[in-house]
Amino acid sequence: MTREIVYTGFVTADGVLDSPGGTVEGHPYGGWVMDTPFDPEAFALKGDEIAETGALLLGRNSYQAFAPIWRDSEDHAAYRDLPKFVVSTTLDEADLTAGLGETRILRSLADVAALKDTEGRAIFIHGSAELARELAAAGLIDRYHLLQFPVLRGAGKHLFPREQPISGQLRLRESEAYPNGVVKLIYEVVR
Repeated sequence: MTREIVYTGFVTADGVLDSPGGTVEGHPYGGWVMDTPFDPEAFALKGDEIAETGALLLGRNSYQAFAPIWRDSEDHAAYRDLPKFVVSTTLDEADLTAGLGETRILRSLADVAALKDTEGRAIFIHGSAELARELAAAGLIDRYHLLQFPVLRGAGKHLFPREQPISGQLRLRESEAYPNGVVKLIYEVVR
């Protein structure tokens, strides 16, 4: 049995992904999650995910942004103990963040497919929009966990490519709307 690969992220109503760290992470429109009133119920999905997560999969940019935060933040302590896999053709072992637990570099989509073909709990992708697009095109993503915020940005980083249309069918597995306007959407990829 293969492991599921699950993309999880925050998205606007018009499909722009957020960079919770804001513009510091290089996203000119980032940080809008913090503009929506906080509702703990809306973020309960993150706790559910951690219970299901067997490993984290990240692209180089997201790894380099998240690693120091996850290493030093008590709010992200559970991430330190999970195995992490970083897909990169440029990172070296010396570039990995010390004190963040088991971390391995994968060099190709074939390496990701081989990881998916192992036993274990689900592999979750945080951030890493470029990686997610490549994995989706290769048929390697099984589920999407999205928290959709009542925000429009028009421009920014999108989960699904605008220049290169993709085609596929998603099945809604679960949804819930919260008083702050956030909507939880969990989709399974139909194969």
